[in-house]
Amino acid sequence: MASVNPFNLSDSEEEAERRPNDTVDTERSPSDGAPGPPPGNPFSPPADAEPPTLLLSSNRTSPSGEGMSASAAATSAMAGSSEARVSVDTIAAQLLRDQYILTALEFHTELLEAGRELPRLRDYFSNPGNFERQSGTPPAKDQVLGPGGPLNRAGSISTLDSLDFARYSDDGNRESDERVAESEVPSQERKNFKSSPEVQEPIRPLEKRALNFLVNEYLLKNEYKLSSITFSDENDDQDFELWDDVGLNIPKPPDLLQLYRNCGSPLPSPRDVADVSVGVDFGDLPGNCIAQETPRKLDLTQQQQTEVVQELEYQISLLNNEKQSLAEQIKKLQSEIQTLRRTVSSPPPATLDVASPNTQNPSSSSNTACSANRLSMLPTDNGQYLDIRGVSDAENGPGHNSAQNISQLQSQSQNKLKSQPPVQFDQPNRKLSPAFQQALLSFCRMCSDSRLGAEVSRIADSEESVMLMLGRCLPHIVPNVLLAKREELIPLILCTACLHPEPKERDQLLHILFNLIKRPDDEQRQMILTGCVAFARHVGPTRVEAELLPQCWEQINHKYPERRLLVAESCGALAPYLPKEIRSSLVLSMLQQMLTEDKADMVREAVVKSLGIIMGYIDDPDKYSQGFELMLLSLGDPSERVVSAVHQVFIPAFAAWTTELGTLYTALIPSLLARIEKLLTQGEHGLDEHKLHIFLSALQSLIPPLFAVVLQNAPFTSRAKLHGDIPAIEVTRFPRPASPLQDVATIIGSREMLSALLLLYDHQLEHEGTTGWESLLWVVNQLLPQLIEIVGRINVTSTTCVHEFSRFFWRFCRTFGKIFTNTKVKPQFQEILRLSEENVDASAGNGILTKATVPIYATGVLTCYNQEEDRKLLVGFLEDVMTTLSLSHAPLDSLKASFVELGANPVYHELLLTVLWYGVVHTSALVRCTAARMFELLVKGVNETLVAQRVVPALITLSSDPEISVRISTIPAFGTIMETVTQKELLERVKMQLASFLEDPQYQDQHSLHMEIIRTFGRVGPNAEPRFRDEFVLPHLHKLALANNSQAAESKRIDIATQLFEAYSALSCCFISEEVMVNHFLPGLRCLRADMEQLSPEHEVILSSMIKECEIKVENRGMSDAQGSMSIASSLVGEDAKTKFLSKMGQLTTSGAMLANVFQRKK
Repeated sequence: MASVNPFNLSDSEEEAERRPNDTVDTERSPSDGAPGPPPGNPFSPPADAEPPTLLLSSNRTSPSGEGMSASAAATSAMAGSSEARVSVDTIAAQLLRDQYILTALEFHTELLEAGRELPRLRDYFSNPGNFERQSGTPPAKDQVLGPGGPLNRAGSISTLDSLDFARYSDDGNRESDERVAESEVPSQERKNFKSSPEVQEPIRPLEKRALNFLVNEYLLKNEYKLSSITFSDENDDQDFELWDDVGLNIPKPPDLLQLYRNCGSPLPSPRDVADVSVGVDFGDLPGNCIAQETPRKLDLTQQQQTEVVQELEYQISLLNNEKQSLAEQIKKLQSEIQTLRRTVSSPPPATLDVASPNTQNPSSSSNTACSANRLSMLPTDNGQYLDIRGVSDAENGPGHNSAQNISQLQSQSQNKLKSQPPVQFDQPNRKLSPAFQQALLSFCRMCSDSRLGAEVSRIADSEESVMLMLGRCLPHIVPNVLLAKREELIPLILCTACLHPEPKERDQLLHILFNLIKRPDDEQRQMILTGCVAFARHVGPTRVEAELLPQCWEQINHKYPERRLLVAESCGALAPYLPKEIRSSLVLSMLQQMLTEDKADMVREAVVKSLGIIMGYIDDPDKYSQGFELMLLSLGDPSERVVSAVHQVFIPAFAAWTTELGTLYTALIPSLLARIEKLLTQGEHGLDEHKLHIFLSALQSLIPPLFAVVLQNAPFTSRAKLHGDIPAIEVTRFPRPASPLQDVATIIGSREMLSALLLLYDHQLEHEGTTGWESLLWVVNQLLPQLIEIVGRINVTSTTCVHEFSRFFWRFCRTFGKIFTNTKVKPQFQEILRLSEENVDASAGNGILTKATVPIYATGVLTCYNQEEDRKLLVGFLEDVMTTLSLSHAPLDSLKASFVELGANPVYHELLLTVLWYGVVHTSALVRCTAARMFELLVKGVNETLVAQRVVPALITLSSDPEISVRISTIPAFGTIMETVTQKELLERVKMQLASFLEDPQYQDQHSLHMEIIRTFGRVGPNAEPRFRDEFVLPHLHKLALANNSQAAESKRIDIATQLFEAYSALSCCFISEEVMVNHFLPGLRCLRADMEQLSPEHEVILSSMIKECEIKVENRGMSDAQGSMSIASSLVGEDAKTKFLSKMGQLTTSGAMLANVFQRKK
C-alpha cells in the first residue's frame, strides 16, 4: 500500500492517493482492468464495460488477441449502429484501457476547454498513484517484471502535471501555484516542445524545490555550513530537513555528487531505471514505438541497441509466462465466484440489500442477483467486505492458492452475517420488470467512482473495519482542518493508532500526530503529550518503544524549537511507560544529546525536567556517574531558566535516587565538597566564582533531602505514629522550597509524618543525644568541620562568595532546626572564633577574625532566628569583633563584609546603628575610628530619616573628638552623605562640617586630613549635587592645589599632587559652567601642572592635554554664545511676521481637532 503523505495536498479530496488493494472497481486506474460503471448507474456496468469475468483479468492489456477482441468488439458495435451515439465516457474508458494516455490527456484538455469536465478523466489525471512507483516495495500488479526487477516506465517529459500539486503549507495556508497548466499549451506546440532536444523546459516550482533540497544537502555534506545557512535564509519557505516538504510523491533521489557522476555514463539497463511517469507496457506498443524513444537513445551504439532488444525480448517471454499463469488463476477464481454467488443467494433473508418474504414476487430474483453482484463488488476489509480483487498477486505471487483465501473469506463473511439480524425491506405490490426497475433506479445519482464516494458507499459494521476506514480517511482529513482546530483530531488519531491492525498505518498516524501542528504552543503540546501518555497506557511498553520513540527520534533536530520541545517533553512524559533498559539507555542518550547541542533555552529547560523524571524511574546503579555529570553540565548552562529547572526538578530527583542507593552523604555531597576544595586550591591567584556558585548551589539544593535522610535513619523513626494529636508544623519552620520536590514533607511522604518525626527529632537532640545516629553524626563530625574550613579559605573581600556561603548556612541551620543550630553549629564556630587579641595576627593580618568566617557566621548562622536573645548575641558578636580588630590594628575587611551583607536587609539597620553607637562612645580612639569608618558603609542603604536622626549626630559627635585621627575618619562618611542624601538641611550641616575642616586654622598643617578630603572629593564629586560641586568642591580643590605649590616637604607635596590629579581626572568628566571653569577648574589644573613639571613629568603631559581641552571648550562656548545672540536678533526681526500669523490663526473658528488637522500631512 502506498503511504500517503498527509502534507502533500491537492486542491480537492479526489486528488489523494488511491489504495490498489482496498478500493472498489470504480476507483481503479485503467491499467487495473476495466473502469467501473458511470456515476449515473451504480447498479450495472455500462454498455462498453467488459464482462464480469474481466474484472479478474490481468492488470494490463494483453498484446495478444484477448486485448484486441474488446477493441474490435467496440468498433464493430459502433459500426453496426451508425445512428447510436457513443458517449464521451465510453471513449475515455477505451482510451485509458488501451493506455493511450497522451490522447486521453488531449481529450481531457479539449473537454475542459469546452466546459464539459469528465469525472473519469479528472480522477485519473489528478491521481498521483497512476504515475508513481514506490521504491523498496514488491512489484505492484500494474508493473512489468523484468529479469532484474520491475521494468522501467516509458518516460514522459511533462510527467502529467499531476506530479505538480498545489500544496497547503503546514500552517494551513495554500502556497501559490506558479506552474503553467498543460491545458493552456496548444497541442502542436507541446508536441514540438517534447520532440526538440535543444529546447529546455522552464524550471517548475517543484523542480526548483527539489534542486534546492539537493543543493542544500551538498553544502552541508561538504562543510559549507555558512553557505547552507545563507541558502536556507534565502529559501525560507522550504524545509530542508524533510524531503516530503518538496511536494513530489517520489523517493528522495541520490545526492548531487552521485547525479553528476552518472550524468555522462551510458544508458543504464532497464532494470535500474524507474521514471515516475505513466506506466506503459511494451506489449501494448506498436512495432515502431521503441524507435521513437527519447532523443538520448539515438546516440546508442549498435551493441547497446542489441542489448536493449534482447532485454525486451526476455521480458516479453516472462510476461507471456505470467499471462498463462494468470489465465489459470482466472479460471479458478471464476469458479469460486459462481460458488460464492450460489451460497449467498440461497437464503433470501440474508441478502445485503433486498430481502423479500414474498418469494413469488417477480422482482425477488433480480434483487437477489443484484445483491450478489454488488456483494462481489465490495472491497475486502479484513474479512468484513467481500471483493475478489482483494486477492492480489502483487504480494502473494503467481503461485498463491487464491481459492483457499476465498473460502476463508466466505466462511468469515457467513459467520458475521449469521450473527447479525436480517435486514427487511417492504416490497411494493408491483409487477415491474427487473430491467425497468434497474433503469429506473439508475436516475438516483450516486457517486462511487472516487475515493471518497467509495468510502461513503460502504458502511463499516464492525470495530475493526471502522479502524481500517479511519486509517484510510484520516491522512486526507487532517491537512484540510484549520491549524487552530487540529488538536480536535488528536483523540481520533490516537484511537485509530491504538486499535489499527496494520503497523505501517499506525506508524503513519503517529507521524501525523507529531507533525499535526507546525509550531505547537504550550496548550497544544500538552494535548499531544496527554494523548501520547494515554496511548502508552493502552498499548504497553513494547509498542511505546517501537512506535512512539521513533517519532521522537526523527524530530530531535527539527528546525522549529517548538517541535524539539515536544520531543524533550515527550521523553519525560513517556518515561514511566518505557522498558527500563530503554529508559536508562536510549532515552537518556537522546536527552543528553539535546542538552549539549540544542541552542534554545526552552528546549534545554524541558530536557532538564525530563532528565529529572528519568532519574526518578532509573534503577541502574551504573548510571550514577552519568547522572552526576549531567547535573554538573546542566548547572553550568548559561540560561537562568535551565539552571532553575535543575534545582527544581533534576537535583531533587537525583538526590532521591542516591538516597535509595545510600550514596547521598557518602558519595554525592563529598564529591561536591571535593570539587569546591580543588577550586579553592587552584584559585590562589584568582578564584572562579562562577564554578564555586555552581557547586555551592547544588549543595544548597541537597539540604532538604539530607535532612530527610537524617530523619528517616534516626533511632526514633520506628516510633513515629500518625494517630493522636499531632501539632501542625510552623509556617516558618523551613525555608521556602524552590519547588515541591524540595519540600521536606513531600520527600518524607506527608506533613503529618513529618510533624511526628520533628517532635521526636527535637526531643532526641535535647534529651537523648546522637549516639548511634549515623547520618546525623556524619553531618556534625564531617560535613560541618569541612564546611567551616572551606569558609576560612575564601576571599573575604569577595561579596559574592560571602553572600553565597551566608545563604547556604542560613538555609542549613533553618532546615536542621534551632536546637541543632544552638547545640551543634554555633559551638563549632565559637570554638574557632575565640574573640581575643591573641586570635588576631596583626603583623600578617591572617588571623581567623580577618577571614570570611566572621561575616558568614554573623550573617548565616546568627541571623537564622530573630528572637531577642538571638539579636543580642549578634550585637555582642559584632561589637566584640570591632573592638578586637581595632585594638589589634588588624584589617577591617571581615567587619566591613558583615556590615555590607547585613546592611542589605533593612531589618538589621537599627541593630547595626546600635553596634556603631557602641563604637562611638567607646573609650579607645581606635574603636571610635573604626566606628566612624563603618558609618560610610551604612549610609548608602539607610533611609534618610535614620541618617538625620542617628547617623549625622553620631558623626558630628566624632568630628569633635579630641583625637584628630577620629575626626579625620569621619570625612568619608560625610562625603557619602553629600553623595546620597537630598535633604537640604542635612546637606548644609554636612557642608558646614567639611568647611570647618578646610578653613579652621588648626587643620592647615594636617597633611592626612587634606589627603582624606581630596580623596573624598574625587570619589563623591561626580555624583554630588552640581551646586555643591561648583560652589564647594572645585573652589576648595583650587585652594589646595595653590597651597601645594608652596609646600616645602617634597613627600607631602607629591602625595597631595597625586591625590589632586586623581580628583581632577574624575571631575573632568562632569559638566562645569564656564565661570567655574575659568575661575577655579583651569587655575587649579595649572597649579597642579606646575607641581607635576618638577615631580612627575609623565603626569605633566596629561595635565597639559586636559588644560588644552578645557580651553578649547571655553572658546567654543564663547562662539556659540555669539551665534546665540545673532539668532536672538533675527528672532526679533521676525517677531512682526509671527504676530501677524498668530492673529490670522486666532480668527479661525474651527475646533481643536480640526485645527490639529491643518498641520497634518496629506496622506
